[in-house]
Amino acid sequence: MDRLPVLLGIGSGVVLLGVLAVRLSTRVGLPSLLLYLAIGVLIGESGLGIQFDDAALTQMLGLAALVLILADGGLSTRWSTVRPALGLGIALSTVSVVVSVVTTGLALHWLLGLDLRIGFLWGAVLSSTDAAAVFSVLRGLGLRGRLVGALELESGLNDAPVFLAVVLLAAPTDLSWTDPLLVVYELAVGAVLGAVLGRLGAAGLTRAALPATGLYPLATLAVCVGAYALVQSLHASGLLACYVAALVLGNSALPHREGTRSFAEGLGWLAQIGLFVLLGLYVSPDRLLDAIVPALIAAAVLLVVARPLSVVAGVSWFRLPWREQAFLSWAGLRGAVPIVLALVPLTTGLAGARELVDAVFVLVVVLTLVQGTTLPVVARLLGLTAPTVREIEVDAAPLESVRADLLQMTVPDGSKMHGVYVRELRLPDGAGLSLVVRSGASFTPQDETRLQEGDQLLVVATATARDAAERRLRAVDRSGRLARWRGDTGGTPTRRPT
Repeated sequence: MDRLPVLLGIGSGVVLLGVLAVRLSTRVGLPSLLLYLAIGVLIGESGLGIQFDDAALTQMLGLAALVLILADGGLSTRWSTVRPALGLGIALSTVSVVVSVVTTGLALHWLLGLDLRIGFLWGAVLSSTDAAAVFSVLRGLGLRGRLVGALELESGLNDAPVFLAVVLLAAPTDLSWTDPLLVVYELAVGAVLGAVLGRLGAAGLTRAALPATGLYPLATLAVCVGAYALVQSLHASGLLACYVAALVLGNSALPHREGTRSFAEGLGWLAQIGLFVLLGLYVSPDRLLDAIVPALIAAAVLLVVARPLSVVAGVSWFRLPWREQAFLSWAGLRGAVPIVLALVPLTTGLAGARELVDAVFVLVVVLTLVQGTTLPVVARLLGLTAPTVREIEVDAAPLESVRADLLQMTVPDGSKMHGVYVRELRLPDGAGLSLVVRSGASFTPQDETRLQEGDQLLVVATATARDAAERRLRAVDRSGRLARWRGDTGGTPTRRPT
């Protein structure tokens, strides 16, 4: 009992530091996961002296955190955003994964002299993009078209096949020709059961009359975590089942849906903070110096060869413009997931697993610094940004009763929305511009109000009108008041309007 106050004090202090790290990262443009890792290293054996080297416990807690992160990602993903990119996202999470594993494995077998199976294991560990990094970074970029949906689907779906590949390659038994069939079976069963459990959970929650509103978020998260546990116990992909169930639930007409999303987001942040701090605590800085060279070689292979080739292979039949392919190649963000996956061969006692963990840790830090800090710049240089339209998290009864959403957007520099009258926006029925914030002052716009660069707009839209309102706003941003006359409907353009 005497240790309980100390443990709770350390835990609360770490969470508060993690929350402050989010604020600091947004100001300095540094990805917050690096700050979380730094907190873990500082309180570890080289800092405050806390000893922690239990690989099995770290892997188990890491997978538990990943389940919560995937649940948060699925619940907050809008089906209207990912539906146009469904085929693209599935291709990136399957075909691209295979190409990345093979390319990375062959390259590291030749460059580092690794055994071919160990090289493929490195490739599998490093081929998973990180859901936490993607969800936290990409949603604030305001990307055009289906890129956000494709990358969100990739990060939410590719953990499952990659995890199965790592388990197979790290096992002491020989590989069989039936192993790929087993992977396909586990993924298919996981996806189907996840969708079924999500549907059943949504039907139950919409009919239930729970005595307190706070019970709905708990029940929703329990369905997602339960989907993982049940499907995993059936020897199928629990990670895929969790994400699919959360995606179904998040796009159902659940009671207190916005409160549920806010609760899931809070748990997702807590899982991210705990996971990255735990991994920073587990790693030994004294060993990282020896891992720098192989980590840099693997990072170069991923960044220059494996990721671009895997993207080209995955999207080749979707006729994606080269700008979007280039961005997808650069946006393969890595985070905690590769480190957690690297712990799998360590727990099985595979030779060289410790070196893999250290190299992956260094690689994640390097690629996060290189990619995470430059991603907004790359998006702007490629001309892929659009007005940032995001949903404000509001749990108000009047809005819920009429099934309305609040959207906030900013008119960016160079937008053709500058100078457009409010009446010329021609928002669809069910949507209206209710507030404009300009130079720190807010006012209710009239039909003759002209929009300016830097204006922040608050749009109220019913659930049925939201997608059409977003498309119209993007069309006016690209083509001005005559967007409809010019044939711009707000979808993904085949070329950028002049």
